[in-house]
Amino acid sequence: MNDFQDKLKQLFPDAQVPEKQETSPDDLWIPGHPVECHFEKRNGKPCTIIKKYDGSNSDGKKLTKELQQLLGVGGSFKNEEIILQGDYRDRIMTYLKSIGFEVKRVGG
Repeated sequence: MNDFQDKLKQLFPDAQVPEKQETSPDDLWIPGHPVECHFEKRNGKPCTIIKKYDGSNSDGKKLTKELQQLLGVGGSFKNEEIILQGDYRDRIMTYLKSIGFEVKRVGG
């Protein structure tokens, strides 16, 4: 990777490479109402679903990505729902509370 960047610097010495932007929890929109943390089985596989996150799509995708990296699992953001593979309600609720969310556990 560094070889490629070195070659680019040789070809374009005056070009400035933008630094990678890190997302922080401070950048996220936090709703005034509690988000709901559900557990469901979809197609026989356990899923943790966070409902009622009505921020912008970009904020929802940022939060989904942070949770995926925290847990090391796959997931997606669709229709104001964050869907993560596996049952991680306790860890998700702890993390969301630490960054300022109100979280309500729903079901089991």
